[in-house]
Amino acid sequence: MPHQVSILIVDDHPLLRRGVRDAIAENPQFDIVGEASDGQQAMRLVTSLKPQVAILDIDMPCLNGLEMLRALRQLPFPVQAIILTMFKEEDMFNAALDLGAIAYVVKENAANDLLAALENVTRGQSFFSSVLWEAGQRRSHRVQQLLLSKPQLETLTTSERRILKLVGQDYTSKEIANSLILSVRTVDNHRQNICHKLNLHGTHSLLKFAFDHSAYL
Repeated sequence: MPHQVSILIVDDHPLLRRGVRDAIAENPQFDIVGEASDGQQAMRLVTSLKPQVAILDIDMPCLNGLEMLRALRQLPFPVQAIILTMFKEEDMFNAALDLGAIAYVVKENAANDLLAALENVTRGQSFFSSVLWEAGQRRSHRVQQLLLSKPQLETLTTSERRILKLVGQDYTSKEIANSLILSVRTVDNHRQNICHKLNLHGTHSLLKFAFDHSAYL
């Protein structure tokens, strides 16, 4: 049997979790390793079980889905996040993607979209419910516009891109260092390299650039 993808389901509604579990259980490629009803319980299970994929609601007690996305980014191991929610608003969609969600599934389309989202995510590809297709296209267009105006972004390393995104989320060098398990000096060196590559000059130029484009970095 091919290697199974381990999955954690996080939602505060038992019937929804059961429906998700039943849908996923039909595919032998996926292995549900745990379930949680709130964000704090979910983070404890993530730490102990280290699932490859977490399916998260946004509206949850203790830690909501967006807060969980922030917490997942600080872990020393990767967890791919799929948002499964009733929210269809573009600002919520963008907020989730800004925080690292790789797929966004609207609950009313879950029966058709969830397995497709899981299959895409296991291939390292994003997935959005069709109701958000236009929002995804607008987001992609803005990313392309940013790359056209600042093609040097393509020269940034993975670490530099990650640090630039965290700067745009108002993280200090110390907070970035703690999040990425680096020294503050290493983070500051990366920041200097980013400024050099992007031709940014002045004390606050990096911060301003990261703030202005945080949604599309």
